[in-house]
Amino acid sequence: MSSIKTIEGGYGFGSANYGIAVSRFNGFIVERLLSGALEALQKHGVEDREISIIKVPGAFELPLAVKTMAESENYDAIIALGAVIRGGTAHFEYVAGECVKGISHVGLTLGLPVSFGVLTVDTIEQAIERAGSKAGNKGEEAALTAMEMLSLMRQIKG
Repeated sequence: MSSIKTIEGGYGFGSANYGIAVSRFNGFIVERLLSGALEALQKHGVEDREISIIKVPGAFELPLAVKTMAESENYDAIIALGAVIRGGTAHFEYVAGECVKGISHVGLTLGLPVSFGVLTVDTIEQAIERAGSKAGNKGEEAALTAMEMLSLMRQIKG
């Protein structure tokens, strides 16, 4: 029998406060992501009082909101939700790139589980597919990731 210890995250680990940063831009898609995230959290026993939703103008503003939320120490995990849909200009690359880098930086520098539920797609059809139709709901996936990483981090820290 091996004496190697394996640590793996899960979903049933006790009380936690979740912050959900939500982009209002492309709201018809993002609201579906938010619904998926809320359903996943509630399905796994997270109480409404343990969830805060913070709405920002667009995906470019998500990193600052996520950073401020993390620094507040009011949240055990943060879920970032948004949708950046490619248009005819280079704007997509700038917004999507800075959003990814900024949100990733927050989690790494502040040591807080931050899950990325921001769609970066070429078409509205792709966004719809990832917001609850053919390709599942990336908001739900982001919530599950946040719960699992929180569980994992708590176990690692003991």
